[in-house]
Amino acid sequence: MTLAKAVVTGTVYRTPEKRFTQNNIPVSSFVINIGDKEEMLLRVISKRTALDETVSSLGKDDRVLVEGRLQITTVKNENGAERRIYEIDANSVESISASGNSNSVSSSASSGDDIVKFSQEEFADELIGEDEIPF
Repeated sequence: MTLAKAVVTGTVYRTPEKRFTQNNIPVSSFVINIGDKEEMLLRVISKRTALDETVSSLGKDDRVLVEGRLQITTVKNENGAERRIYEIDANSVESISASGNSNSVSSSASSGDDIVKFSQEEFADELIGEDEIPF
C-alpha cells in the first residue's frame, strides 16, 4: 500500500545491493536508519537507472537524503506472526557528507522540476524548536 510522498534523512545501515527482475530490470535496495537515539530501519528501493551511480557509491554509515513514495508491506514470518515492512520507492537519492558537499541524482517524470539547494549556514538562525511545531 502506497501512502504518500516522503522525504527522509538517515544513515546507511546495510550497503546497497543490486538485483535484476525476470525482465532484466535492475533494482537496487539498501536499508537506512532514520532514528536518532534508537534504531528505526527503512528499506529504500530504487528501480530507476538514473540513480544507479549514486546508490552504488553509498557505503555503510554514509548520510543520505531520500525522496520517494512511502509504502507499507505486511509479511508473515515462520511463527505466523505478521510483521510490517516500511520502504520507500526512491525518486531521488542524495549523499550528504560531513563537509557539507553532496551528490544528488533525481529521476523525475516531468522535466520542469527545479531543484534548489541551500547550505546549512543559510538557515542556521531560522531553525524553530520542536515545541513550536503546530502538529
